[in-house]
Amino acid sequence: MTDDFAQLDVRPILRDGGEPFQAIMGAVSALNPGQGLKLLVTFRPQPLFGVMANRGFDHEVVELDGGDFEVRFTPTSTAPVQASEDAAMPELWPDPAVEIDLCDLLPPEPMVRILAEAERLEPGQVIFALLSREPLFLYPELIKRGHKWVGNFDAKKETYRIMIRVGKKGNHHVGA
Repeated sequence: MTDDFAQLDVRPILRDGGEPFQAIMGAVSALNPGQGLKLLVTFRPQPLFGVMANRGFDHEVVELDGGDFEVRFTPTSTAPVQASEDAAMPELWPDPAVEIDLCDLLPPEPMVRILAEAERLEPGQVIFALLSREPLFLYPELIKRGHKWVGNFDAKKETYRIMIRVGKKGNHHVGA
């Protein structure tokens, strides 16, 4: 267990009718390796527990006076592997046809480059990419295009590693 926590109070966002998910994910991305997140909220954020578990965090909830909650997200010792629903066992995937390091690029460029590579490759071929953050907006695009993916953070939680197995060719275009 860590004693080092960054704190994020999203109660003002929630009370104003806003959606704090991006602020929370931004705070998580800014955490140092081994650092936890103390989140102050107006309700028990049940859906967030699964999202954070997938990112390698356990949680502990304390109800505060007045009905608000403090949720402590503590990093687990190992980075969990995340995958599209039907990705099967990644150890059975072929070796990557393309390996790209996109850590120095700002969004949305990594997603654009990955989707362009996927369009170029044949079904069944694999892309291996290194990213500076978890590609939350890439997942639905991969699924929509019929691609499978599996990924996780490295041990230091600094680099996100993702493998994408290209699905059937479709009429999908990258960009606007």
